[in-house]
Amino acid sequence: MLTVALHALRTRWTTFTGSFIALSLGVSLLTVMGLALASSTDAPERRPERFAAAPVVVQGQNTLTLTTGHVSRETSRASDRASDRTPSAHVSRETRPLAHPHPVPEPVIAHLRQLGTVTPDRSFPVPVENGPHDLVGHPWSTAAFAPYEITAGRTPRTGSEVVTGTWAHPGQTLRTAHGTVTVVGTVASRGFENPVFYTDARAAELAPVSTQLVVEADPAAVRDVVGDTGQVLTGTDRRLADPDPDRDREALTAMNALFGMAGGVTAFVSVFVVASTFAFAVAQRRREFGLLRTAGATPGQIRRTVVAEALLVGVLASATGCALGGYGAPKLAARVVDEGLAPAWFTIGDATWPYHVAFWTGLLVALLGVIAASWRAGRTGPTQALREGSVDTHAMTWGRWLCGTALLLTAAATLGLALLTDPGDLLHRKTYVSRPMLLITAVALLAPALVRPLTRLVAWPAARLPGAVGMLVRENAAAGVRRTASVAAPVLVTVALAGSLLGATATLNEAGVTEIRERTAAAFVVTPAGDAGFDTATVKRLAAVDGAEASASASSAVYVLEEGVALIRSEARAVEAGPLAATALLPLTAGKVSGLDDDSIIVNEEWERHTVGQTVDVWLGDGTRRTLRIAAVMATGTGDNGVYVTPANARGAHVDRVDVALAGSADPAAVGAALREAVRGTGGQVFTKEQWVRASSPGTDGTTRLGFLLVLGIALLYTGISVANTMVMAASDRVRDLAVLRSVGATPWLVLRLTAAEALLVVAVGGVLGLLVAGLNLAGMRCALGLLGVDSGVELPWAALGTVVAACATLAVVSAVIPAGLTLRHAKP
Repeated sequence: MLTVALHALRTRWTTFTGSFIALSLGVSLLTVMGLALASSTDAPERRPERFAAAPVVVQGQNTLTLTTGHVSRETSRASDRASDRTPSAHVSRETRPLAHPHPVPEPVIAHLRQLGTVTPDRSFPVPVENGPHDLVGHPWSTAAFAPYEITAGRTPRTGSEVVTGTWAHPGQTLRTAHGTVTVVGTVASRGFENPVFYTDARAAELAPVSTQLVVEADPAAVRDVVGDTGQVLTGTDRRLADPDPDRDREALTAMNALFGMAGGVTAFVSVFVVASTFAFAVAQRRREFGLLRTAGATPGQIRRTVVAEALLVGVLASATGCALGGYGAPKLAARVVDEGLAPAWFTIGDATWPYHVAFWTGLLVALLGVIAASWRAGRTGPTQALREGSVDTHAMTWGRWLCGTALLLTAAATLGLALLTDPGDLLHRKTYVSRPMLLITAVALLAPALVRPLTRLVAWPAARLPGAVGMLVRENAAAGVRRTASVAAPVLVTVALAGSLLGATATLNEAGVTEIRERTAAAFVVTPAGDAGFDTATVKRLAAVDGAEASASASSAVYVLEEGVALIRSEARAVEAGPLAATALLPLTAGKVSGLDDDSIIVNEEWERHTVGQTVDVWLGDGTRRTLRIAAVMATGTGDNGVYVTPANARGAHVDRVDVALAGSADPAAVGAALREAVRGTGGQVFTKEQWVRASSPGTDGTTRLGFLLVLGIALLYTGISVANTMVMAASDRVRDLAVLRSVGATPWLVLRLTAAEALLVVAVGGVLGLLVAGLNLAGMRCALGLLGVDSGVELPWAALGTVVAACATLAVVSAVIPAGLTLRHAKP
């Protein structure tokens, strides 16, 4: 059988080219992603940056730590719902960063001053007109701890003098949100921030609260003084005092999720393409297998021959893919670093296990793809050698019916269960990425049963036109069910993935926009420059504008221990009840906004306790424990509803948003102008309602967008391979068909038009099936949104779908017309 398999590979190389290319690309992608994952697990620990030269850094209390019950479950109500709870059966300590860290207590600072020099650190945004957008202010005394050194000019001496990076020059005047300043010196960039240094006195005015400081003393003595009132950082732990110290870990986690998703899709589509190619090849070789049976070959020998062919292709393709992956991995690493998706130090290491995993996965994919085809080949009878007709019969086997129906019912059952128990699960990124695969597989298995009626339906308008072309196109496609299904299946996969993934993000984004629009009753929304918030004087000026009803609110957080085991952080807004009721329309399901006071809280239905009048134990943004009464309950929505408390329960929060409603018959233009005047010189922005809705609309983050584009690129590439391979394979079977058409008077141009039209029809059938799958997936998401209290429609990415279908159609037409044209050169009219 091995000799027969080798002979088949040599004489029917066009049949196996598509499978070879698909497997090679799949293995190369798996190799690249495996090498990237292996390199990310050996990530070096980030070194301190701002405090690389500081002996000891002391931070005030900035975490909340609780001892939970017998099961620890980590979860987060993130807006993209991308995280799940991971249980571990033991008593554990749950720790979360505080929204409002504590400063180091004054008595502690006094004792530290007796040990050595104490330098308070302060950080605050510095909006500069026509300057970089990421400027961060610090006191000059902290510059030595990076260390920064003056490259031109001198140090600042007065409150109106600053030292900047080399983007400015000494003597230059800058207009900032804090007033006009003069650049008196510059420092070289250290790569991790864009600093602006003020005098210590001026920095203390701009950022009165300091939550960390540098102590030049013995670390052991410092720890004795600080005790449990804060954290003492030395050595590499000093990196925890840098801004966003976990950014490397978060970037690598996002990158690993990206590569994992792409690897899963690669394996799925590889099996799909290989299975489709081998199934069509077996159908083409029925007469060949019938001759082997006539010559005495047993069904088992036929099966082993087909499996041997797949193994030979798998070995060659896997080896080629590993070599390509080893070449491409360093280039991918450089690209993700350039795009900012990975830290600057990220490179491909020398791990070897990804090559082994990719190679053996390639062989496994080849075997999985050929199993069904080998059993069909083994059932070929000797009479198939006498077969002359080309109409496909019994294209749907009982196995396809059983598996397709089972997967379809499973998809429906899991969707129904999710809608009944946890509709929010359908909004998780990993759910709407993985769920379409089940439905795609089910519809692809049932495709031969759907192709014939769908082909006749799609081709019905063309068949009604004068002439025989439309009728011939319809009948040829309907008669060759296996060929039509083999071409339509990869188109189905690509269209379904594009519609499901891009449609899911577009639908969720539109739902977020709907929520923002429905919640906002204010005519204007005013926001500060940067993250520092408005000062008290600015808030008073805004509230004093004639014709304006202002509602000042601040970002905060509330922590709750649900079921005694999960410490959950919920984003909160601190606001007074009266102004909130005048400027916002919360999606309440129970209670009233007016019930909010210093002893109560407004929660959403995702909370374990969400009945009006109940009390709930919470920890506020500064870690203070409170027992609050539930005043009102909001619908869960897409996850951004959060909770509401009063300013008394958000100590340390700064006003970062002022909603303004119009009082009576106030003129909107006059009120808007007065608001802009009130924030002039602070860098604040005044938005109308529609401007605010657009500005705060949720979007797809760069990593997710790149991941989806990578997945769709892989799917489109495999579609092109499968379509081209199937069309080329089918061309050899259509030599007699084309000769018959020429013999009855069809011109070469007419034959080519017929071939192209048939290819377009088959792509249209695959596109309709893919659109059906995408529609069903998005319909499930729409039902989940409705149950969560969000009334928004389904968004289909028509532009992307059109591009995908056009690309598939172009590939199909070219792959069909070129072989047909070459055949016509040798055909007699």
